[in-house]
Formats: sequence, C-alpha cells, structure tokens
Amino acid sequence: MPRVSLDYNQPRSLRPQHTDQWREKQMRSLVFTLSLLLFLDCTYAEQVPVWIGMSPPRFGEAEGIYRTTLDSETGSLTKPELAAKIGSPGFLAIGPTGKRLYAVCRLPDGESGVAVFEIADDKKSLRLMNTQPTGDGEACHVSVDPSGRCLFTVQYGTGSVCAFPLKEDGTIGTRTAHVRHTGSGPNRQRQEGPHPHCAIPDPTNQFLLVPDLGADQIVIYKTNLDTGRIEPHGAGRSPVGAGPRHLKFHPSGKFAYVINELDLSVTGYKFDDKAGTLTEFQTISALPPKMREVSCSGSEIRIHPNGKFLYTANRGHDSIAAFKIDPASGKLTFVEHESVRGCHPRNFNVDPAGKFLIVAGRDSNTLSVFQIDDTTGALVYGSSIVNSPSPISVEFGAVGPKP
Repeated sequence: MPRVSLDYNQPRSLRPQHTDQWREKQMRSLVFTLSLLLFLDCTYAEQVPVWIGMSPPRFGEAEGIYRTTLDSETGSLTKPELAAKIGSPGFLAIGPTGKRLYAVCRLPDGESGVAVFEIADDKKSLRLMNTQPTGDGEACHVSVDPSGRCLFTVQYGTGSVCAFPLKEDGTIGTRTAHVRHTGSGPNRQRQEGPHPHCAIPDPTNQFLLVPDLGADQIVIYKTNLDTGRIEPHGAGRSPVGAGPRHLKFHPSGKFAYVINELDLSVTGYKFDDKAGTLTEFQTISALPPKMREVSCSGSEIRIHPNGKFLYTANRGHDSIAAFKIDPASGKLTFVEHESVRGCHPRNFNVDPAGKFLIVAGRDSNTLSVFQIDDTTGALVYGSSIVNSPSPISVEFGAVGPKP
C-alpha cells in the first residue's frame, strides 16, 4: 500500500479525503466518550451516611449506634447496621469538623454520661475516643457549639444543664458548668418542676438557649467558650401550659422556633443577637384539637436548609406537620399533615441537600423516607422504609468517598 504523506499547508480540497474522514470519526468518538463520562459523573448518586441513636431495645437487639446510607438520587436507605456498641445512645450530635460523633449514653458502670467517637475516613465505622459522666442523671439531649470548643447536655429528670470543654482532638474534658433550673407550670403531671429538654447555641455563638418544658420558658445563658462556663442571661416566655421542648434557629439567624410538646403548637420568636433576647411573634397549632383522637404530643422541629419550610412531629397522631415560612416576618402558614408510616415519631431530620426527610418511628422500629417538594414544602412518601431498633435520633454525616 503506498504511504500517505500529509501536507496541512495544502488546500483542504487537495488533502486525502479518507484521512479527514477518519480524523472526524475519531473526534466524534472522543466527544461521545467524554460526554458519557461527564454524564456518569454528574448522575452519580452520593451515598450520605446517616447515624441513628436508639432507646433501650425491647426485643433483644444489639444496643448501640446504628448506621444507614441515604441514596441522594433515589432516597432509598440501606439496611441499618451496628456501628458502635454503647448503652442507650439516645441523642446524637456531629462536631463541626464532621469527624466526631457525640452521644448521650449509659456508661459501663451504669452511670449516665456522654461519649465521643471518631468517624472513620470511610464514613462507615466509629471508634470510641472517651466518655465523661454527667454527674446529675440521664441526659436527654447533646449539642456542640459551632466552634467545637464546648459540649452541652440537659437532664430532663433533674432539671439541669451541663457544659463540658472539648479538647483540640475533640475529646471531652471534665464538666465545667452545672446549673439547675427552677419553676413549674399549670400541668401538675408534667410541669411539677423544671424539665429542660435541649440546649442550642445561637448562630453567633454567644448564647445558649434551653427550652424548659416544666417551667414554660426558654432559658437563655451567656456562654464563655474559653472557660466552659455558662451564666444566666434571661428567658423567653412560652404560652402557659405549652411545654416548650425543642428549638431551632432559622438560617438567617433572625428567628427561632420552638415545638411545644404539651399543646402541640409552634411558637416563633424574633432573636436579637446583640441583646440576647427572644420576642414572641406567633404561636400556631401543629395539630388541631379535633385531630387528637388519642393522647398526642409534639416531639421534634426542623427547618429546611433553604429557610422556606418548617416541620414538626406529632406523636400519637403519628404525623409530620409542614409549614411555609414568610422570609420577611418569619410567620408560619400551615401546608399539610403527612402520616409517618410508623409509630411514635420521636425524631426526624432533613438531609443537607434538602431533598429528603427521614422519620424515626421509635415504637415501630422504622426509618421512613419522604421526598420534599421544593416549591410547596409538602412531603411525598416514596415507599422507602427500613427497620432499625427503637430509633430516636437521626443525624446526617459528611458524604463518603465514591466507590
């Protein structure tokens, strides 16, 4: 076969046509291959780790922190697996680096405490780093300040708040603050004394807000993160007999919302981060009385990452209430109630991308997944549900590496 010599200074009409055709074919093939690779990369579904805290098991299941994975494209969950054995790991919190997981727990000697775990690089396993006793009964909630210097617990039964310094590696130091609340409310069965239910640092990291179910108030502390101390600063009032339980801040930092456990309502507050004060502007029912055919109570509250929607859980009615948030006033407008497809929704959470909501059904041993309508905030059940023993806390971890 004669050898072909190419001279690209020649006019295109004088070049060998079969060679140009071959080059064009190769270019089309290359473009197709690159397009396919980009398509596959863009459509790859991230696998988001989800850590599950649990109440004491009732049917002999292994006790500890469980892990499942959320498919960010389909909303499906993998079968939950035990990630770390520890007694009664109720509420969980992820540290600001995403590499430490904190849990209230029962220590080996039977005392109540808090533990910290290192999250492995593969986002699948946990290594216990250290524990500390609360020194004042069982903690029902744990949180970490945004800078990762201090950890807070509240003890519902003894009515107290504790603070623990965190070392540079995330391990927990000896307790540095312990404050007991006072006060009561009109409900003599549930409000005979103080019952703080969570402790939430404000977005500016100057204050700690603690809803007290028994005293019908949100106690506000001034925090000193260098010393691990908290000092009483003031309080926001709740409707009489409402029983404030959990609090979340709006992404703007201008508003705070509280789910009231006893009267199943949501109270919205304007938050002044300079004065450290709360001013109530709305209380709206999360479940009208006519819908409470059995004993019902509010449990958890979450705000969508985009700041447009708010959700609460109603135990007994076993539903999630959805609301729209007015961006200017912060006021809520009711959207819908959605069945959780389970029993006793003690906790739920919205994934960081804002696409899915996962509900923990404590008494049904279930995790159910709902897709969020990004226009209305309404929930759509996607027929995705898995079994997990007595789940009562749902925390999303950092996205793991691609397989």
